[in-house]
Amino acid sequence: MSSLPDEVILEILSRLPVKPLLCFRCVSKPWLALIDSPQFIKLHLKQSVKTTTNLSLILSGGYLYSSDFDSLDTAIELDHPLKTPHYKTEIVGSCNGLLCLSNTKEDVALWNPSTRKYKKLPVTTLEFAPDGYDFCQYTVSGFGYDETSDDYKVVRSVRLYLPDNKPSGSEVYSLKNDSWRRLPDYPYILRYKRAFAMLVSGALHWLVTSKAESDRTNLILAFDLGIEEYRLVPHPDISDIISLMNVGVLGGCLTIYCSHPFSRLDVWVMKDYGVKESWTKLFTIMQPFSISSFKYERPVAYSKSGGEVLLEQFRMEDKNQRLVWYDLKNNKKVKNVKIQGAPDKFHADICWGSLVPLGGNREGNTKKQQAGEKENRKKR
Repeated sequence: MSSLPDEVILEILSRLPVKPLLCFRCVSKPWLALIDSPQFIKLHLKQSVKTTTNLSLILSGGYLYSSDFDSLDTAIELDHPLKTPHYKTEIVGSCNGLLCLSNTKEDVALWNPSTRKYKKLPVTTLEFAPDGYDFCQYTVSGFGYDETSDDYKVVRSVRLYLPDNKPSGSEVYSLKNDSWRRLPDYPYILRYKRAFAMLVSGALHWLVTSKAESDRTNLILAFDLGIEEYRLVPHPDISDIISLMNVGVLGGCLTIYCSHPFSRLDVWVMKDYGVKESWTKLFTIMQPFSISSFKYERPVAYSKSGGEVLLEQFRMEDKNQRLVWYDLKNNKKVKNVKIQGAPDKFHADICWGSLVPLGGNREGNTKKQQAGEKENRKKR
C-alpha cells in the first residue's frame, strides 16, 4: 500500500473494523501515529455511523453479552471491568463506542469494548438511601458526549423520600477533569424509581412530573451537557392516561413510546429537535401482533435499510424478553430474532465499534485486570 496516496490509505483504513486497525498499529510508527490520532478516530467513527457498520447489540442481563447487529445470530459474553458474580451490571448509556457501566452505587466505569480500555470513576458525592430503604429512593443516570468541550460526561440524580428528610441532589462527572461536580436542583419529581437518560442533540432526557399533587402530567426534562443547564422539551399532544410512557432514541431522534399493557404500543418521533410540531406518530402496534400476551415493548433501533424497527418485548407467557423486527411500511411483524447464547432476561443497547480513548492515568485494560485477578487467586 506504500504506492497509494495518503488520502486513499486513510479512506481504506477508516472503513475497517476496530480489530484489524489495532493490529495495523504495529505495522509502522507512521501507521501507529495515524490510527491513534484524534482526527482518524473521529473519521472512523463518522464513517461507521454514516454507513451503519461496526455496530453491535449489547444485552445486559446481569452479565453483558454482545451480538453483531448485521447478523444477530450469536451472543458472546463480555469480560468487562465491573464483572462480578455478586452484582448485576447495568448499562447507564452508550455513546460513540463507549459504555457507561454500573453495578453498585459506588462502582461506575467507562469502557470501550472494542479496545478493552476502561476507566473507573471516582466515588460519587451523592448520598443514597441506606440498605433496605431502596423503596424510598428515585434515581436517574445518563451518559453522553459534549461536542463543545470535546468531553464525555455522566449525570446522576437522586431523590430520597425518608422521614429524616435526607437531602437529594444531582451531579455531573467530566472525563477531562476526572471529577464529579454538584449541580443545582430542579423543581420536578422523577417519574420512575430507576431510569436511564437518553442522549439526543447534546442533551440527556428523562421523564419528570410537577411537584403539585394536582398535576401529574409527564414532562420531558433535558440536561444540556454543554452549558450544564436544565430545560423542558415539548412533548406531543397525547392522552396521558397510560400506564407506561418513556423516552428513547431512534435514528438519532428523540422518541416517546407509550405502552398500554396487553393493548398496544404507540411510538412518537421528534423529527426536528425542540420543535413541538415536528412530533410524528411513527407506528402503533396492536395486541394481535403478538401470539402470546406482552406487557410492554420498546423500540431499540432501525434496521440498516431503515425500513424496519427492532423491538424489545416482555412476554407475560414466561416473564422473559425477546426481540422482533417490525416492518414500518406494511405495519406488521417480520420475524422473531433468536440469538444463540443470549440471556432470557435482558435490556438491549446499541454500541458502535470505535477507537475512542478514555485517557488519563487511571485507564486500564480488562485483559490485564483479569490476568492480575487470576494471579492473586493462585497466590491465595
